[in-house]
Formats: sequence, C-alpha cells, structure tokens
Amino acid sequence: MPSHRRPLAELKRRYLDEGLPLTAAAEEELRSDPRAGARSILQSIERRRTEARAEGQRLRTMLRYERALWSEGFQRVAGVDEAGMSPLAGPVVAAAVILPEGCRIPGVDDSKKLDASTRERLADEIRKRAVAWGIGAVEPEEIDRINIYRAGLLAMFRAVRALGAVPEALLVDARRIPELPMRQEAIVKGDAKSLSIAAASILAKTDRDARMVVLDRTFPGYGFAKHKGYPVAEHVRALEKLGVSPVHRRSFAPVRKVLGLEPDQGVLFGAARRSS
Repeated sequence: MPSHRRPLAELKRRYLDEGLPLTAAAEEELRSDPRAGARSILQSIERRRTEARAEGQRLRTMLRYERALWSEGFQRVAGVDEAGMSPLAGPVVAAAVILPEGCRIPGVDDSKKLDASTRERLADEIRKRAVAWGIGAVEPEEIDRINIYRAGLLAMFRAVRALGAVPEALLVDARRIPELPMRQEAIVKGDAKSLSIAAASILAKTDRDARMVVLDRTFPGYGFAKHKGYPVAEHVRALEKLGVSPVHRRSFAPVRKVLGLEPDQGVLFGAARRSS
C-alpha cells in the first residue's frame, strides 16, 4: 500500500463517524483508493447524501402550508395538535408551535411514526429552535364533564393561549378551534403534512408520556409508564383486577363497565364519537 494513503480507520472516523464535509480533494482520494474499505466508505457517504437530499425534499413539502401563509404576510404561524384522545386514563395534552420562517428540523414527522428516543431528541430541538411553544392539558375529571371531543379542542385552545407570542394564523390537525379569532386551516392528517403540526404532535406526545410516567409512580400496577393509558389488553386486565383509579376516564366504556355503569352514549370503547 503506498505510504501516502491514510488509514481507513481515520477516513471512517472523519467522514462517517464525525460527519465532516468531504472536500473535492478528499473525495478524489477515496475514488482513486483501490482498497475495498475505501470504496465502502465512499458508498456510505453517497448513500448519506442521497438520504439528505430526500429528507430536504420531504421537509420542503411539509412546509408548503406554512410557506403559503408566510407569502401572504402571516409571520407567526402556529401548528397545533393533541395527544391522548383514546386512552382510558390520564389527560389529553395539546401543543402549539411557532417555527421561524423557513425553519427545517430534520427528522420531524408525525409523532406516531417515531420511536420514543427520537421524539425526545426532536422535542429538545423543537423547543430550542421554535419562536414560541405552548402546552395545554385537560384532566380526566374535565374530560368526563365536557366529553373527549370538546376536551381535545379545549386542550388545543389552552396550548395556543400558552404560547409566548400571539400567532397570526393556525394550522390545526383536522379541526378548527372555536373562540380563537385568528385565521385557521384544518388539515386532515396534518401531523404528516405540515412541519409545524408535526412539531406540535411531538411536543404533545412527549409531554403526555412524561405525565403518564409520573402517574405510574402514583398509581402503580396499571402499567401507565408502558402503555400510557391506552386500552391495550394489559391495561384492561389491570383495570379489571385493581379497579378504577382517580385518573381513569369514567365516561369511557371499558371504565364504565368496571364500575358497573351503562355505556355513555357519547363514547364507545374509549373513542370519541365526533359530532357533525
């Protein structure tokens, strides 16, 4: 091997592990290097470039609703989403996020598509880069009093009001929020189509999950830290064995069944029946 060729371990460390920019000279060095390891490093770099271009295009697409509003002069555009509509226990939590114009945060997507560690990492990045963000919650007692559909709207209303800046327009996942005067656009499956709504979905999900971990310590045995209160078989079995806790939603059918009550006409099997 010619003495001028750098060790493969150094090349891998610099351009793959540390992600340093590959200069034209360094790329030519790799292309002219006959070692199989050098070809493998170059292939990995090219694959990373392709993925970066695809992610850049995805982020541009996810900003199309924001760009349309920015082009109309709306500078503070907030994405709004909620988490926790279908669980049998715990609050429904919403988040509102105003991203700076043109902001792109790689990896931000519908929170349901991301694993917990990725959501936590992205939540930290969103909070750092957002112009403003806010959280709103509605606890089980209030959910039972006003129904889960209205509770979701109320949580989103509170999240918008909790923003450190007044938004000029809202992008909301699938709904419009009553009693808020600013322009609103309801986007069906908005957490997969709008970067601002996706960012809000991540903050709402991570905040609610953290609350359920705390509730798991307060009310052990139900597995809240694991399933976050969703009506999975493990939770239903624990509910039948331990009974109803103070943080269970008594308007939801599986909980009412354990209590020996008739099903609530507005709630079937833990899911809200939305009004037309």
